[in-house]
This record gives sequence, structure tokens and C-alpha cells, in this order.
Amino acid sequence: MATTTYAVNGMTCGHCTSAVTEELTKLAGVQEVTIDLVKGGTSAVHVVSETNLDESLVRAAVDEAGYELTAS
Repeated sequence: MATTTYAVNGMTCGHCTSAVTEELTKLAGVQEVTIDLVKGGTSAVHVVSETNLDESLVRAAVDEAGYELTAS
């Protein structure tokens, strides 16, 4: 198991965190997603997965949800 924390900009509410969680859980191997929401700032997104994830796939999933993955 691997736990990785990503920095995501633009989330402001529970709906935002749900959208990001939904997209990330679609990635193969993802077991759990938790988010420390910073409204309008940079939120910490913690992803537990079977192995380390390809950051480009994580970036694409966050982008699909409508937010921006920044330097982690």
C-alpha cells in the first residue's frame, strides 16, 4: 500500500471534494481518498493505493473534476 498526498487548488466546498474523490477512485488501485479542504486555497488530497500512482493520471483525474493539481 502507498499513501500519497497531492496539493489541489480551487476546491471550496463538500461538492468539490466529492467530485475530486469520485474521479480519483476511478483510478486502478485506489483504495481510499481523504481531503483536508482549504476553501479557495490549496487542499491536501490523501490517496491510499495498492502501488504508487502515475502522477499524470492523478493530474488528469483532478482536471476532469474541474480542479488543478499543483506541486505536491
